Amino acid sequence: MRSSRTAARCCSQPCVPLLAGACALVPGDRAYSLRDEKSSVKLPVRSSDAAEPVPENVAIKPITAELIIEQIKTAQPLRPTATNDNLTANSGKGAKENLAAPDYKIGPGDVLTIIVWDHPELTTPAGQYRSADQAGTVVNEDGTIFYPYVGTLNVAGKTTRQVRDMLAKGLAKYIEKVQLDVRMAAFRSKRVYVVGEVAKPGLLEVTDIPLTVLEAVNRAGGFGPEADHSRVLLTRKGTTYRVDIQAMYEAGATEQNALLEPGDILNVQDRSFNKIFVLGEVTKPGSLVMTKKRSTLAEALADAGYITQDRSNPKWIYVMRGESDTPELFHLDGSSPDAMLLADRFPLQPRDIVYVDTADVVRWNRVVTNILPTAQTLFQLSGAKYPLFNGRQ
Repeated sequence: MRSSRTAARCCSQPCVPLLAGACALVPGDRAYSLRDEKSSVKLPVRSSDAAEPVPENVAIKPITAELIIEQIKTAQPLRPTATNDNLTANSGKGAKENLAAPDYKIGPGDVLTIIVWDHPELTTPAGQYRSADQAGTVVNEDGTIFYPYVGTLNVAGKTTRQVRDMLAKGLAKYIEKVQLDVRMAAFRSKRVYVVGEVAKPGLLEVTDIPLTVLEAVNRAGGFGPEADHSRVLLTRKGTTYRVDIQAMYEAGATEQNALLEPGDILNVQDRSFNKIFVLGEVTKPGSLVMTKKRSTLAEALADAGYITQDRSNPKWIYVMRGESDTPELFHLDGSSPDAMLLADRFPLQPRDIVYVDTADVVRWNRVVTNILPTAQTLFQLSGAKYPLFNGRQ
């Protein structure tokens, strides 16, 4: 029995070597194991030869002036990417061919104004209280119109010039040297849809004036406050393309300003995709939304309330990036004098993860906090007396 009490008392005493080794067992983050800049971590990367991600060592790159200079030199001009293929204006044709927009093709519901000079009986009078679209000739659902002396004409898919020639040929049998003009009074047959983060989402009529992506957004009232200028999705005939208007503004990517076609759907996305995550020992950990995809490491730390002075170890600040085919991991030594200058020049990308490591003394205190309740419980159990055994422990 004495040996049993001795063993219980030994279990109740906190063992310093055990606590020292418990650092490897404490629950939570274990980023401190990466503190060797020459070490590497296992991250899944895409492989063209395998269907599943293949683990591969990813080396930690220190954020230095040399790294930032190298990134500036190797930075590609801002160019958009598409969900399928890059959508250029006029659906893949060259930029020079886009300057001449195709003529408007008449469709059902359009209203035509037909004027025959010197023959007012053939010209529908607009009148004082009737607009041109109310007094004009409406194209029927089957694409035809009726005109005196000419009869029924199929005008669907034709331009105003072609309709004028058809009418002139028909009236030439009754009028010598006929002179007439055909104009569009109202455009009703062709529409595009603008939805998402714009001021006035809805339908836009396609007219004889070329309607481009940028023009459609402007006619819809412009971008909303939460719009992502780089993620405008254009759906055409079952295929969705990504149009980067920000690249159009900043890098002159005018090929993105595509001519819209009837039935196109333009969806302006919000900024929720352009998030970065700041975790670890910062004042306000969480996600931050980038403004026009522009944010630096210094801005992200500042928006998160900066690192906590009493719990963090500024020597170990990480940036984890895994959106590309090859994941990357960067390390910044925040204790160096030029750390904030480097952080201000280090650009972040959407979905980057910024992690600030914990100070050693804080980690040790957390280990002790986790172990003390167990040690106290064992100590109390070891000192308990049991009446059934005459008070013996």
